[in-house]
Formats: sequence, structure tokens, C-alpha cells
Amino acid sequence: MSLAPRAVLVHRTTEYEELIARHGTHGQAAFFLASRGRDIEEVAARHRRARRALAEVAAAVPLTWRQARVERGDLDRFLFAPEDVVVVIGQDGLVANTAKYLLGQPVIGIDTDPGRNPGVLVRHRPADAARLLAAADTAVDELTMVEAVADDTQRLLALNEIYLGTPGHQTARYRLGLEDDGGVVEAQASSGVLVGTGTGATGWLRSVWQERGSRLPLPSPAEDRLVWFVREAWPSPATGTSLVAGELGASAALTVTAESDRLIAFGDGIETDALQLTWGQTVRVGVCGQRLRLVG
Repeated sequence: MSLAPRAVLVHRTTEYEELIARHGTHGQAAFFLASRGRDIEEVAARHRRARRALAEVAAAVPLTWRQARVERGDLDRFLFAPEDVVVVIGQDGLVANTAKYLLGQPVIGIDTDPGRNPGVLVRHRPADAARLLAAADTAVDELTMVEAVADDTQRLLALNEIYLGTPGHQTARYRLGLEDDGGVVEAQASSGVLVGTGTGATGWLRSVWQERGSRLPLPSPAEDRLVWFVREAWPSPATGTSLVAGELGASAALTVTAESDRLIAFGDGIETDALQLTWGQTVRVGVCGQRLRLVG
């Protein structure tokens, strides 16, 4: 007997809830914000909108379906199943945070705060949930992801971008190479390397691209192409700056070999879930075979 579909509702703790957890009561949180020229009602209103959206989506799940909820902080401990339909209720970034834990399950993005979120990934409103759940396996966009694989089999996936560098603000030292460029390798000292997708080109990757005035064409979200940038490469007698930006096709890869005591690679801004690299280890970054199946 096949299992009924399960709607997995992904949400995150609101700013209001974080304030109450830190200060104990609504009144104390309100006093804290007022002393800094802010009104707690703005934060509380966003909290109410988020909770209404979550309740509305939950009510739209068909009665014959199973249902589960998972908070962002628990994603790495949650076991997604093949029959799941994942409904992300919140901001665009929450879809990216969820994508790395999925294996082809369709994802519906619900915007809890239209006008505040860009709506690149959370494309729908709570009122659309019933219709979208009924047709979740049709009309999906398959968005390209990026992966990093270390020589000790550590693997990391991301929807927007992967950053390689140091855990703090120290200079990252490494050797950078392109697999399809005749074995050219350059020793570098920089603020790190950013490798991103077409989805990432709407965020951090785009800001680096724009600030640099790059002429590289940014990929579209479904395109099997990545763009990479070295941030603030430092020229010295031992380090170069000739390999600081480029593209990676579907079969190409960027390789980074650590020449620092510790480097990390993390995806989509989640530094707590990172690959750990020590001196001499190599990581390969390229287009991931998996895709995020986002309901259009």
C-alpha cells in the first residue's frame, strides 16, 4: 500500500519570538526596542502575518494527506520522504535553506510578507496553497544547484552560492585551479571565493558582480552554468591575482586546495553547516546533479 502524500510545512522562528525569548515578556521587549527608537508593533505585526499564513496553509492541506511541520533550525535533523510535498512559508532565503536537504520533492514557496520579500522563490500567497498542493507535481521549475565535494568525501549543496574561506575575517590562503584549463593553478591570498548559481545571481553573487563591474553574463536560475569570483585577491611575491573570476559549465569545476590551517565551505549563508578543510585538502566546486523542483 502506497503512503498518502505528506505536506511538510517549513517555517522559521519570527523576530518577535526571538525578542520574547531573549527579554522574557512583551513589555520588556517593547521597552528594549523603544529605548532604541523602534516600535515593537512593527515586529509583532510581521509575526502575526507569518502565523496567519502558517495556519492558512495548514488548513488547506487535504484531509487525506499527512502533515508535518519543521522549523528552520531543525532542518538538518528532519527526515524528508520521497512522497513529501514541501511548503516553505516565509522568506526567499528559507527556500534556499531547505533545498540542500531535498531529493527531488516539489517545493511550494509561500510569501508571508509581500512587498518586503523579493518573492523570487516564495512566489505564492497563502490563499493559493490548496490549488498548488493539488497540482504540486506539475508546472515545476528545475533550478540549478551548486555542490562542493572534498577529497575526504565531505559534500555540501547550495541553491544560491557556496563560499570558501576562513571562519572569521582572516586572509584565506589556498591554491585555485580550473579543471578544464590545462591544469593552470595559482596560489592566492584573499577574502575567499564565491561560486554561485542563477538563483544566487539575484542575491550576494549579484552584489559582487555589480560592485566589480563584471562583464560576465550572469546565468539564469535553470541554466547549467555557475559564475565565480575571488574576493579581494592580494598580489604578493608568493600569491597572484590572474584567476579572479569566471564561469563554470555543466561539466567544469573549480578546485581549491587549502594552504591555511583551516578553511571552510558553506552554502547559502549557513556557516554552522560547513565543510571543514585543513592544510593540503582539496575541494571541487561545480554544478550539482540535483535540482530544486520549485512549483511555479
